[in-house]
Amino acid sequence: MMLWWQQNLWDGSPGDPWMLDAWTVLLAACVVAAGIIVAFIRSRRNYLLLPELPRGDFKEPPQDVIVIVPARNEEANIARVVSSFPAGWVLVVDDDSTDGTAMIAKQNTAEVIFAPRLQKGLVGKPNACAAGAKATVSDWILFVDADTWYAPEFLCSLLDYAEREQADLVSVFPHQVTRSFWEKVLMPYAFALLFCGINGKSMNDPQSSDAMANGQCMLFRRKFYDFIGGHGSVASSVIEDAEIAYRAKRHHGQVRVLRAEKMAFVRMYAGFGEIWNGFSKNSFRFMQNDRKMGIQVFISSMFILSWLPLMVLLAQTEQWVPLGILGILPTLLLTPWYGGLASLFAPLAIYVFQLIALNGMVTALFGVKVKWKGRPV
Repeated sequence: MMLWWQQNLWDGSPGDPWMLDAWTVLLAACVVAAGIIVAFIRSRRNYLLLPELPRGDFKEPPQDVIVIVPARNEEANIARVVSSFPAGWVLVVDDDSTDGTAMIAKQNTAEVIFAPRLQKGLVGKPNACAAGAKATVSDWILFVDADTWYAPEFLCSLLDYAEREQADLVSVFPHQVTRSFWEKVLMPYAFALLFCGINGKSMNDPQSSDAMANGQCMLFRRKFYDFIGGHGSVASSVIEDAEIAYRAKRHHGQVRVLRAEKMAFVRMYAGFGEIWNGFSKNSFRFMQNDRKMGIQVFISSMFILSWLPLMVLLAQTEQWVPLGILGILPTLLLTPWYGGLASLFAPLAIYVFQLIALNGMVTALFGVKVKWKGRPV
């Protein structure tokens, strides 16, 4: 990209063929700055258009519900998520763990079953979710990931909301908890980029074909879940949550996608290695699954990635004021996502995450397997 800018922005004067046209550079910088501003303002707006889950009035879950937790090698997390819900309400589906996941889950009052042997072509998580649903009988099913945890009032609030909205599927985006350096740097940027292509309003519009669900937390009305085929219908998909959301919309289900930053929490990836593998297996597949979203994310990425080349060109033409303005844009615009001094590392996140996205594209296009939780996917 840097070579492209240099080849196309030279003045071309016979006496000095290497002199940059300062006005052309300035114009290009203005275009890129405008693109970055639009991308990140739109991204934050898209996210905030998701309704926030209101607190419910019930102290005990008034509906018949079972909480299903698919878990593979989650001994460090399983007690926390099980303890988020009343005793006897949680079923852990152990997905061929080699650690103490099942034992710890039982010690914390959860019932435990074991997922069926994974057949060729199937993916572990939807296979485990389908097994959990098959083993239970309830009016509602709440699927939550083992790395999530919840406030005591969450379950009542979620069920109360689903009943009032007559929803068939309610999915929640929890608050992202980050601890290591790379989590703090990369995770906020990853979600900012994701919401460049996800419109929070259209996700909740029954008339729109746009669909999205967050597999970390999904509540289904049992009858509707069975009607659309449940997780068994998406058992071969790495992005089963997005696939099942599209099935729900196509079958005219009432789908709601919410924020629950005060009642739901997740530490999605622990460290750089998990971030690399996690987004490598998911990012490009999401874009392939929804071309509209993919195009919007791609266009936003092109403007964002042009930031550094334009910084270099402005420095070469000694345009220091525009250089300073362009230089602070990523930090300034991404501060709402980072919520602190970690936003100073936003420029680093832009280019490191692009390497992850590029790796995801290569693995998806060439069918290269990514190792996740000890399995190639």
